[in-house]
Amino acid sequence: MKAGRIVIVCVFFFLVSLTAGAIFPAKGAETKGGMVIPVKDEVDSVMAGFIERSVTKAENDGLAHIILDMNTPGGSLQAALDISEQLRETKIPVTAFVNTRALSAGAYIALSADSIYVKDQSKMGAAAVIRGNGSDADKKTQSFWLAELKETAESSGRDPKYALAMADDSVDLPEVNAGKGKLLTLTGEQALEVGYAEGKASALKDVLSNLNVSDSGTQTAEMGFADHAARFLTNPAVIPILLTIALLGLLLELYTPGFGIFGFIGLSALFLFFFGHLAAGLAGMDAVLFFIGGIILLILELFLPGGIVGLAGAGAIGYSFYISSSNPAWTIYSIGIALAVCVIASILITRVFGKKMKFFKKFILSDSTDTKSGYISNRTRSELIGKTGVCLTSLRPSGTILIDDERVDAVSEGTYTEKGKTVKVVKTEGMRVVVREVESAQ
Repeated sequence: MKAGRIVIVCVFFFLVSLTAGAIFPAKGAETKGGMVIPVKDEVDSVMAGFIERSVTKAENDGLAHIILDMNTPGGSLQAALDISEQLRETKIPVTAFVNTRALSAGAYIALSADSIYVKDQSKMGAAAVIRGNGSDADKKTQSFWLAELKETAESSGRDPKYALAMADDSVDLPEVNAGKGKLLTLTGEQALEVGYAEGKASALKDVLSNLNVSDSGTQTAEMGFADHAARFLTNPAVIPILLTIALLGLLLELYTPGFGIFGFIGLSALFLFFFGHLAAGLAGMDAVLFFIGGIILLILELFLPGGIVGLAGAGAIGYSFYISSSNPAWTIYSIGIALAVCVIASILITRVFGKKMKFFKKFILSDSTDTKSGYISNRTRSELIGKTGVCLTSLRPSGTILIDDERVDAVSEGTYTEKGKTVKVVKTEGMRVVVREVESAQ
């Protein structure tokens, strides 16, 4: 009996220890795996969509932690705002590992994390907002951005003055080498000193160890082919090239019979433009529908009078490009470049090479029935030229004459000619016979 009781007590304490270990893991014990999300290169809408999908997957898989592996020079303000919102909404703890650089929009994303780890070579800051041409943003945008940085720093318990100094060079912080007129960029050591980093790590594995995240159960998110393609196709330098190829290809197709290689190239460029913007999350199906609707209206314009349908079609196509871009001004500029190239190409094709549009020959009647082709609209009386006749009636100036026993309707050259006078045919215009009075011989 005593032996049985001892066994029961041992089993009880064993079960209790297992339960306690599951509920209260010992210090240093690894938890579930995490999700490592690379934040590399430029911050853009493609990255925003990639991070959103990665966070959602981490939530669905029940992972314990999200680690942002950061090395970015910054990028789009709107993309950074979208990423920050996603990080704040998730219930999974988020840690940013500044694996060399978190500049500009990258610094804002790092501040949106629950904790930050740095290494000796880390740089974080220089978060002033600039326009695409390199100039400073307007005052409204700057005011909004400073408020965002301040609120983000305060929400994570960090002193907001350092966040403001990253974007406002009027903040004077000489102790961190950011006096007036200079934006703040924290080194790894400075980030630890001012409380903008929770720890130091030389590599990602050290971050996982400090967070007690299982290395074996950790996943690493990777951008797929669509992400890389979208990032390339939505590059500001690529957009005008795509639109120029698209419009130029369609223009050249108008000068060739049937549907050939130029039309295929033009449509392919348009497909790549919309594919890239759809994959990047910049455009929705509404943009595609507007574009298709515009094409249909332009085709209808070929059969309908007025021009209103054609203008509506052109407007729909332009609007589809406008709503597809994160930078509408750049898209308009790109369309202008494409149209200029097409105008120059059209002049060269028609004036230099003497080509004519083949496409519209299907809709325009070009055949004619002229005399050279053997067609006559009415009978001509050219055989009467030079013959003489007698006026059967007075010509006032028209009347009837008799030529070779044939009654002919005739017209004088504008003068009154009496009945019985002799006249001569001087010219004919179709059935119109023009005569002149012949003076009587003395």
